[in-house]
Amino acid sequence: MPHLVRLYIRQVAIGYAVSAAFVALLLYLNVANLWHLVTHVNVGWIAVLMLWVFNGIIFAGVQFALSLPKGHGDDGPKRGKRSPIPVLLAEPVPVRVAAAPRRAR
Repeated sequence: MPHLVRLYIRQVAIGYAVSAAFVALLLYLNVANLWHLVTHVNVGWIAVLMLWVFNGIIFAGVQFALSLPKGHGDDGPKRGKRSPIPVLLAEPVPVRVAAAPRRAR
């Protein structure tokens, strides 16, 4: 499996674990009376599941985005040791365009 795919799967798992902890903390601290709302409705578990999944999407995306600049598995040259980018010094070239004469109105 390519390194980037393994990195993505690992970061998504971490993101969903953080999401589970976040939703558990929301329920434990009873933010906006959420614990009461979830426990006193027949389909409250769907609300908790949706909260976990949607927060998991956000946290997984952020986790993956934060892990990319670290350069996992980058075997290329390190910072400061890159070869300089060649600069092309181009001179303008005149281009002649034959224009049709304007007709008077």
